[in-house]
Amino acid sequence: MKTSLLYGKQELLVEVPDGSIVIEPNDLEGLADDKQAIAHALRNPIGTPALRQMVKSTDKVAIVISDITRPTPNHKLVPWLIEELSHVPLENFVIINGTGTHRDQTREEFIQMLGESVVNSVNIINHHCHDKDELVHLGRSRFGCDVYLNKAYVEADFRIVTGFIEPHFFAGFSGGPKGIMPGIAGIETILTFHNARMIGDPLSTWGNMVDNPLQEMATEVNRMCKPDFMLNVTLNKSKEITQVFAGELFEAHRRGCEFTREHTMIPVEQRFDVVLTSNSGYPLDQNLYQAVKGMSAAQKIVKEGGTIICASECSDGIPNHGNYAEILQMRKTPAEILDMISDPSFKKFDQWQVQKQAVIQVWADVYVYSSLPDEDVRKAMLHPTHDIEAALQDLAAKYGPNMSVAVLPLGPLTIPYVRDQES
Repeated sequence: MKTSLLYGKQELLVEVPDGSIVIEPNDLEGLADDKQAIAHALRNPIGTPALRQMVKSTDKVAIVISDITRPTPNHKLVPWLIEELSHVPLENFVIINGTGTHRDQTREEFIQMLGESVVNSVNIINHHCHDKDELVHLGRSRFGCDVYLNKAYVEADFRIVTGFIEPHFFAGFSGGPKGIMPGIAGIETILTFHNARMIGDPLSTWGNMVDNPLQEMATEVNRMCKPDFMLNVTLNKSKEITQVFAGELFEAHRRGCEFTREHTMIPVEQRFDVVLTSNSGYPLDQNLYQAVKGMSAAQKIVKEGGTIICASECSDGIPNHGNYAEILQMRKTPAEILDMISDPSFKKFDQWQVQKQAVIQVWADVYVYSSLPDEDVRKAMLHPTHDIEAALQDLAAKYGPNMSVAVLPLGPLTIPYVRDQES
C-alpha cells in the first residue's frame, strides 16, 4: 500500500506492507476566514479585556515570536496584531525572535517569517541567551537557578507572546509559557530547565501537563514577568490555522492544550515492530537535532528491540548552534551517553536533546532518511538509509512475515499511545 510522509516542503511517497496502520490526527479544516477569526479572538479574548483596550498609544509593545524552526504563521499573526493596535506608532513596537538556544535568523529569513512590510517598518531583534548585557535578572527559581529574561521584553510596557500549540516531547504541549521560557531566557535558566533530572522525569512527556516539572518551571518563570496577552493557534497538516486561543496566558493556553489533545492524541491497541515517522516536514525537519521529536513520537508505540525509521530532510544539517554533535561523540553507545549525562557533575549545552535521543536508541534501532551525509548520521549513532522501501524489506527478514508496521505521516503532530498504558 502507498502512503506519504511530510518531508521538507513536499511529501514523500512510500510503499509500505499491506496491513500497515496509518496513524494521523483528526483532519481539521483550516478556518474559512482566519483573519476574521484572529480579529474576533483579539476583541473577545479569554480572561482579559479586548487587546486594543489594554494597550495605550504611548506604550512600548514587545511581541515575542517563535523562531524559524517552528511553523507558527507569524506572517499572519504579527501584521494582524499590529493592525489591531493601529493606535500605537510602529516605532513603539519591538519583535523579539525567541531563539532559545538556536541560531539567529537573517534578514531574508525574517522576511519569510514576517513579511517584508513588517521587516522594513518594525524593530526586530534576535534573542541571545548567552549575552548578559541583553538580559535582566529577575530572581531565583525554586528549581535551583537564577532567572534571566530578555531585557527588551522585561522593559516593555506591554508584552505579547505568540505561538503554536502542539504536543511536545517533554513539556507536554508547546506554546503558551514556552514562548518565554525557554524562548527568551538566559542560558543559565535554560540549562536548568533542560537538565538531566528535569528531562528524565517520567512526567516530562508528550501531552502531560499534570505535575510536569518543565511546565511547572515555565509557569514559575512566566509569573516573574508575565506576558500581558497571549495569541496562540493550532494548525493542520497543511499548516492552516484551525483554531485561535487568545487572552490570559495560562487559561487561554490550557484551553488550547485541551483542544489539541482531543485531536492529536491517538490510541492504538499494541506496540509495533517497526514505526515509520516523519518530523512534520518543513520547518521542523530542518535539522537532525529537531528530528529527535519524530523519533520520540514513534518510540511511544514501537516495541522494545523494534525499529524506527525517521524521514527528516535536515536541510540545515546537524545543526551548528550548540554541542549536540559533540556530545554524541563523547561515548561509544547510547547507554554510555545516558550514564554520562545522568552524572550530576555533567553540564553541557544541548545535553537535553542528546538525552532524549539516547533514551530512544536504547529502546529501539533508529534509521534516518535525510539529505545528510551518511558519515554524519553514523556519528550520531543512527543508521542512514536512502531507500525506505528497501529498509522495510530488510526488516521483514528480521521480524518475520507477520512484521507489524505503523506509519506516522505527520510525525510529532500526531502523538499515539498504547491504550490502557497511559491516558
